[in-house]
Amino acid sequence: MFTGIIEELGEIIDVAPSGDGARLTVRAPIAVSDASHGDSIAVSGVCLTVVEQAADGFTADVMKQTLDMSTLAGAAPGRRVNIERATATGGRLGGHIVQGHIDGTGEVLEVRPGAQWLVLRIGLPAQLAPLVVDKGSIAVDGVSLTVSSASAADADAPWFEVSLIPETLTATTLGERAAGDRVNLETDILARHVQRLLAFAPTAGADPEGGSR
Repeated sequence: MFTGIIEELGEIIDVAPSGDGARLTVRAPIAVSDASHGDSIAVSGVCLTVVEQAADGFTADVMKQTLDMSTLAGAAPGRRVNIERATATGGRLGGHIVQGHIDGTGEVLEVRPGAQWLVLRIGLPAQLAPLVVDKGSIAVDGVSLTVSSASAADADAPWFEVSLIPETLTATTLGERAAGDRVNLETDILARHVQRLLAFAPTAGADPEGGSR
């Protein structure tokens, strides 16, 4: 489990094909300072498992499903990535509960400057729109953020906005984002559970025993 509070900016230094997936090597000295084989590290929001490590980085296998669901599909050496180690037991939950299981990607539609911050408007797949609520939590490229605005429920092209403070702009890759960029999205786990429970709820007027009333 993660909190969406980024610990360092890492850099992809190698991408090697591995079957229908890939083997990714990332420079992340802080993350590996106490890492062990099998540990989980989030790379721009994607939970990866350490299979090899060096003094200043680690290697992880990325399966095809993860490549299909995230921006790691286009990963190349030189790309900067957000790095977070798994939350230690008893640690502070500074952001929100983040699993590192990406729901999909969104597209940056607009970057709007404020007095001391930036507002990102991000388009998202229609199936994720019900899980994003104004003032709720969302992880964008692994960064825990609060939704500052969201499109109407009947919008043809759903979107949401997040406001980035100076600390977020300098400590993460989000300060580098521009219109047209793809970003990894992980919606709030509580919203996902509620959506799943409602999918099993009986329809109005239905008999819980299997008939109708």
